[in-house]
Amino acid sequence: MSENSTVTQETVEVPEVEKTPEVQAAPVPDTRVFTSSYSATGRRKRSSARVVLKPGSGTITVNGRTFEEYFPVDTTRQLVQEAFEAAKIIGKFDVVATVSGGGISGQAGAIRHGIARALALIDDATRALVKSNGLLTRDAREKERKKYGQRGARARFQFSKR
Repeated sequence: MSENSTVTQETVEVPEVEKTPEVQAAPVPDTRVFTSSYSATGRRKRSSARVVLKPGSGTITVNGRTFEEYFPVDTTRQLVQEAFEAAKIIGKFDVVATVSGGGISGQAGAIRHGIARALALIDDATRALVKSNGLLTRDAREKERKKYGQRGARARFQFSKR
């Protein structure tokens, strides 16, 4: 700038805009529409389950029998439905499961794992919900085999010195 030039500054008043109070939005109900079916395999202990999810009313069929008939104990029923509760999709899918091997508890865990893997196929948001609850990880704990010359997997026969 040269010495002869002068700088003028103007101040402009900006009218204040009224702030509207922020309205908290009500929780939006889940209005997703599911059209295709999803299938996956789940495993737990010695059990293996093939699970097919079809859009429906929430009925669960295991080996051609009703859910309540196949799993009479309430804790095993809760175990199977845990994946739906984690994904917040209760009563939107019919489940057809074919399970073999192991016992009742292992079969319930295998079905839960299969349902979780099938739900993960829907979209990334559902996968994140299921994964954050640890339902996609296969529980690798199995019974250790009995070794020869021993009473069990780790237990030995009693040693007698005389």
